[in-house]
Amino acid sequence: MRFKNFTMMLITAGMVIHSCFSSAQTISTTIGSDSSRYSLEFVKDDFIAASLDSLANLKYFDGYDCASASEIENIFGFSAGFVPVYADSVYYNRIKKLRAQSSINLTYNQYVKDYIELYAVKKRGLTERVMGLAQIYFPLFEEQLDRFNMPLELKYLAIVESALNPVAKSPVGASGLWQFMYGTGKAYNLNVTSLVDDRRDPIKSTIAACQHMNDLYKMYHDWLLVLAAYNSGAGNVNKAIRRSGGKMDFWQIRPFLPLETRGYVPAFIAVNYVMSYAAEHNLRPVQPRFYHYEIDTVLVKDVLSFGQISTMLNLPIEEIQFLNPSFKNGVVPATKGNYYALRLQKKNIPDFVNNEAQLYAFRAQSENEKEQLLNMMKSVTQAEYHKVRKGETLASVAKKYRCSTSELKRWNRLKSTRLKAGQRLVVRPESTMPVQLANKVAKADSTVVAKAETSKEKAQAVADNIEDKPVSSTRIENKYHKVKPGESLGKIADKYNTSLANLKKWNKIKGSTIHPGDKLIVGKTEIAEQLAETKVENTPKTKQSNTLDFIYYTVRQGDTLWKIAQKHNSDVEEIKKLNNISNEKSIKPGQKIKVGVVS
Repeated sequence: MRFKNFTMMLITAGMVIHSCFSSAQTISTTIGSDSSRYSLEFVKDDFIAASLDSLANLKYFDGYDCASASEIENIFGFSAGFVPVYADSVYYNRIKKLRAQSSINLTYNQYVKDYIELYAVKKRGLTERVMGLAQIYFPLFEEQLDRFNMPLELKYLAIVESALNPVAKSPVGASGLWQFMYGTGKAYNLNVTSLVDDRRDPIKSTIAACQHMNDLYKMYHDWLLVLAAYNSGAGNVNKAIRRSGGKMDFWQIRPFLPLETRGYVPAFIAVNYVMSYAAEHNLRPVQPRFYHYEIDTVLVKDVLSFGQISTMLNLPIEEIQFLNPSFKNGVVPATKGNYYALRLQKKNIPDFVNNEAQLYAFRAQSENEKEQLLNMMKSVTQAEYHKVRKGETLASVAKKYRCSTSELKRWNRLKSTRLKAGQRLVVRPESTMPVQLANKVAKADSTVVAKAETSKEKAQAVADNIEDKPVSSTRIENKYHKVKPGESLGKIADKYNTSLANLKKWNKIKGSTIHPGDKLIVGKTEIAEQLAETKVENTPKTKQSNTLDFIYYTVRQGDTLWKIAQKHNSDVEEIKKLNNISNEKSIKPGQKIKVGVVS
């Protein structure tokens, strides 16, 4: 199909492991004519090992509770971690049995042995992941191979190509489970746009791969030559046939093929063997989160994003991404007359069908609300700045604008507390608080508000009007979870009915690693009762108050001055000064303290 222009390692596993098992003898099927140049093919790495390595970071496994399947019967009684290695004669006889049941000329030799050791010894952990993914993709592959009347063993080719990573991409641009290049994919109706890549669609790409291999078989009538041509292109295979004197056997034209292709067919035979004799090599699949028979499709008739589907149906966005790898940007660009199939677990299909209209309406509503909110914030809120004067410190500026030094540092992205004269600081960033204040003003008694001419007078009028009335709070408080041994992000997300993406965003986690004892934000809670206790009160204008109106707060069990200061955008020293408090121990539950001044 194409030639990937990067290096390979044809015999690395064999050269290393043979030194430990020098007593093993090579059987008579080893290609003797090529053995003289065999040692010259030693290079750093090959694309087959690289495709296996790509599974280490595949999002499908990220954050999921996928331990090895210990419940699978260990028919040979191997201990955990034991790596069986067999004599050449054992490999030869097992592959001979596979050959008797296949129309593909499966052969055992030194090259095949090297890749058996790659999959069953060096990369066995990743091979177990491949075995888990096979439970999702192999039924799909077998259905199409049977439809085209092709050997079912060709399903193993996808492991050599991509290690069953649906978003695998080679350095030269081949993509998907079957690693189609752009041009070859186009020839088999695999379209690629800015939003959709059909090469990554499991069903479409499998049909295209079957059609392509069928076309190659009509040329060569030999499945091993078909595999070679699938990898390097028919042109390279034809040149190798001519240079070999017209030979139509892979092993005879092998020395004349591109370096990568020489290891491609041995790797295919090795995968066929390892997947068929996995139990004999103490390999157990990493169990998938769901299986092929649990997946179904539904037609999407209007534009939807994965985020909207995740929110509305309460599904982890990573699950939607894994099942639908062809949508490059997480958007299903469906339009009238151009529908797209969306793959979901069968248990979630009824929710989608029953709420399809609401899904599209939710999208339109959320976009409209977002636009209205942005317009409202632009019209009501505006950042305030302060020009630093000589002698001013960050603490003095924070005190002047009734905020904390940490907030000033965050708003201005300051790494230290040092200031320079003339420096411009954000002291009140754009936020939802002015919007809330504007909403309260709009709801206040119109006769009271009409008398207010400035924004300060409006705020005071509202404060006087709602002084003794509980107001609905918009303050959001985090919900926390302490990580227990054995818990994963996926399990915690399911427990708190949220998505993996939200957990990562709230806790600023880039990967998926968490540790027992970690304290994670797992949700947001709206606190209404707090504002009922925190109210603006008019106090007698004494010398101490200096005609100022204070905001009061009733201390709760477990409160500290620092917590109270954080809740009210103040700092500890300010609260101490307002209440003549000398130390933190002097506050008690039920005590009413000043936490700020009405500006």
